[in-house]
Parts: sequence; structure tokens; C-alpha cells
Amino acid sequence: MPVDTTETEVLIVGGGPVGLTARALLERWGVRVLLVEKHRELSPFPRSRLVNVRSMEIFRQLGPAAGITAAAFAPEYGRVRFRDTLYDRDFATAAMAGVDAPVPESPVTGALTSQDRLEPILLAAAHAPARFGSELIGLTEETDGVVALLADRHHGDETRVRARYVLAADGASSTVRHLLGIGTTGPGALGDVTTVVFDADLHPWCARQPAGVYFTAHGSFLPLYPEGGWAWFAPTPEDPARADWPALVSRALGPGAEVRVEVLRVQHWVMNAFVAERFRQGRILLAGDAAHAIPIIGGLGMNAGIADVHNLCWKLAGVLQGWAGPGMLETYATERLPVAHRTLRQAVANTQLLLQVQNRRREQLHTGEGAPDRIEPPWSEEYFAQLGLVLGVAYHSDAVLPDNGPASEPPGSDTPPEPPDSGTDYLPTTEPGHRMPHLWLTPDSSTLDILGEWFTLLTPDPADWGRQATAATPWPLRIEALPYEHIDFCGLRPHGALLIRPDGHIGARWRDRPPSDTTLRHALTTLTRSTRT
Repeated sequence: MPVDTTETEVLIVGGGPVGLTARALLERWGVRVLLVEKHRELSPFPRSRLVNVRSMEIFRQLGPAAGITAAAFAPEYGRVRFRDTLYDRDFATAAMAGVDAPVPESPVTGALTSQDRLEPILLAAAHAPARFGSELIGLTEETDGVVALLADRHHGDETRVRARYVLAADGASSTVRHLLGIGTTGPGALGDVTTVVFDADLHPWCARQPAGVYFTAHGSFLPLYPEGGWAWFAPTPEDPARADWPALVSRALGPGAEVRVEVLRVQHWVMNAFVAERFRQGRILLAGDAAHAIPIIGGLGMNAGIADVHNLCWKLAGVLQGWAGPGMLETYATERLPVAHRTLRQAVANTQLLLQVQNRRREQLHTGEGAPDRIEPPWSEEYFAQLGLVLGVAYHSDAVLPDNGPASEPPGSDTPPEPPDSGTDYLPTTEPGHRMPHLWLTPDSSTLDILGEWFTLLTPDPADWGRQATAATPWPLRIEALPYEHIDFCGLRPHGALLIRPDGHIGARWRDRPPSDTTLRHALTTLTRSTRT
């Protein structure tokens, strides 16, 4: 029987948050996309729950941010609490920076929401076709594209998809990564974990002190939805097939009250910790958990994947539409691979901090110190205070031009120094490679709101740079006025400019007027690896 063939520009493999975000981003760029997912429907499990500030900035630009916030918990749930049992008082607590309250570094606030609430919103954010129940079983790379062989998991029918590029967002057990033979580095599997989704009336012990996560000595308890529902995360028991899950959850809750536990779903999974050896092989690119599996402590994994495709999709669009050269795709791995390793280190550090506070509590109870109501967490404000990693990522690649201004700052400049390599500290800066800082242009409009599917030239002198912009075709480009009150912070003089990439990172900075009439065109040609002159 002949096999039907479909053609598209980009085939996305994987229908989780990362693949769905890529689908929406590419559609905004006008790229023809097909998404395939082996499961027959969106995931019914809560899984990832934290949408951090940077991801919400991306979703604000794409459109679904308001819907995500509407379905999310109130900001006061943006906190973690440590208790001996759920029925006890906190002995330690910490805020999720940027979720529990607004931060001055961003116009948005992060959201605490379950993945099964997030995915339908992301699916509705684009109209590109999405085939569920369609499993990838083969890949063949050709000179000008990739041929994917798909099998319908219900009927068994096979189809072929011919795509210019493949974006693999198919999870930590990525079929694409295995088909390509791409290895991984890092600790690997850290342990088997079980998630039990259940209903129970836990309101009396949590209503006055809401939290996104309650860490206890018997597992972690997480409220799932504003209207109710809970999840329990714990190591998988030796014989899970025979486990009495309602009884296990009840015992984990601890003595103190009789509560009826109704188990709704049980999922067993492996907590992985690795980074793929490479993010690209020819026309096939890895993103999200397929590229890096990050332990859940700190809520970094899904957000790192969203940042992956935000970095990648504009580059794919440029290559497909002809205003970027194929070499532009080399900068994806150059920029995101170091971030993946740094994110993994931060997640491991988060896990160590978690264990430190729990071990300290056990020591208190064992040595008879009287089990005080509170203990001092060992991290000060570091746990979940990850703005340095969330907002402070800096890219160094051919898609970023070196700062060509003088070594010294303009007189009176308030430009901060380069931020340290820390996941906790964020110092806004307009050094090339960094995310454009949030600055209010009007009472309701941020510098982040003027960015989109184009390069943005932000300058206090739009007229002078306008002549350069007119000649800067075929790149999508807009000029925006920078209020004079911000020029010192941005390290500019009255005729300077910032060239901001479509992913919001600064591609070039000219502290003063352009040195020649072709400055802007040359910059765009260079950072997009274009062959146009």
C-alpha cells in the first residue's frame, strides 16, 4: 500500500509546552508548521507547574499570557514551605522570586499553574496543524530536507512527512535523539518517582498559609488548581503494582487528622539530569527535555525549553525566508548549550539546598534540640531566587556583535557591570548578548512590548538612523524611540542605538552615531550570516 506524503517547512516532534510554544512562534513568523505527538491527547498529568518571569514575557508577546494568569494560582501561592508533616507548622519557608510578587526587572509576574492547564492554552495560541496519536518511527536526512516516517498509534497507518527542518521537542526519552545516536552528559537517572493525583479536604491545614509546594519528610504535596485537587510526589515504592495508594498518601500526610483520600491518577517516571552532547545534527535540532533533562527542584526545566525555542524559531524563520544564511543555525547550540549546563548546575544546587534544610531538621529532632518552630534556611534568599539565570542569560556567538564603543562609559553612565555567574543575582545591562532590560517607555508600555517578529533599533535619534534603516532590506526591522531619560542607563550618547534581536537579546550596540552609512546593514548581514551585501 502506498504511503501518503505531506510536505511542510518545519516538523515539530512533541506536543508538550516546548513543542506547542515553537508551533506558535513559527506560525507568527509565517512558517508552515506541522506538529506531531505520539500520545492521542494532551497530558492529563500536572507535571511542570512554574511558568517563570521570562517565559511569561515570551507568552505576553505571543498572546496567551492573560489566559495563563487567569487559570493560575494567586501570587501568594508562589512560595515553598517546609513542614514535618502537612499538618504541622512551617519550620522554614522561601518565596519564588518573580512569582510571589512583581519584580522591578520585568513588566510581568510569573505564574504557578499545572501543565495540564497550560497546554490547552498554548494549543489554542496557534492554528497550525497538530496530529495527536502520530508516532515518529524513522528519520532520513536528505540534501535539502528531512523525511520523517510516522505511524498512527490507533490504526497503524504509516505516513511520510517531508520537511525542510525537524525540531525535536519529544522529551527526555526523545525518539529523535536516540535515532540520531546523540549521547548525553551528566548524572543521568537520579531515581524513580511517583506522582499521585488525588482529592482530599486539606483546606484546614493550608488555607492560612498557601504555597505552591509543601516539602515534608514523607514527600512533597502540591495544590493543583485554584478550585481544588492535590498531587503527592515521592520515591516509587518497591512494588508499585501492588501499592495501596490511598493508604500511602494518608500515611504520608501524617497523624493529626482523619481525611478521606480519593486517588485519581498515578504516574511513575524517572527524574533525569543530563545535557545532550549536541543540539543539532544537520537539519534536525533538539529543544527542551530532548536537549536537556533538568531535575524538578526549582522549576527550571520547562522554562529552559521555552527559552530554547524562543532562541531558535526566529533563526529558522530567517533561514527559510532567505534573510539569514544556513550558518545562522549554528548559533543556536553555541548560545543555548552553555545555558543548559548552567541550568543543570543550578537545579542540582537547588536539590542540595533542599536536602540541607531537611537534614538540619532531622538533626534537630534526633539530638533533642526541642524542635523549634523555625530554623534558618541555609540559603538566605537563594532558593527559587533565580532571576540571574532567568533574566540574566548572556549569549556569546556570531549572532552577537562585540560592543564597538569606547572602553569607558559615557560621562554619567549608570550602566551596571557585567553580572556574575550566579543563578540568583540579576543586574540589568545593555551589553550585547544580554536580554534587553525592562524600562518603562510610557506608563503602560515597556521596552519589551515594542519587540516582536522583527529586529528593533532602539535609539534616541530615530531620524538619523532612519536613513540607515531604509537601506537595511530584506531584514524585518523597526525603529523605536528611546526616551532621553534612559540613555545613560543604556550606555548611549544622544545619537547611539541598540539593535535588539527578535528574541529580545541585544545583538549590537553603538554608543554614538553610526560610523558609516552602511553600519546597520553590515551589522544585520554579519549577525544573520547572510550572503546579501
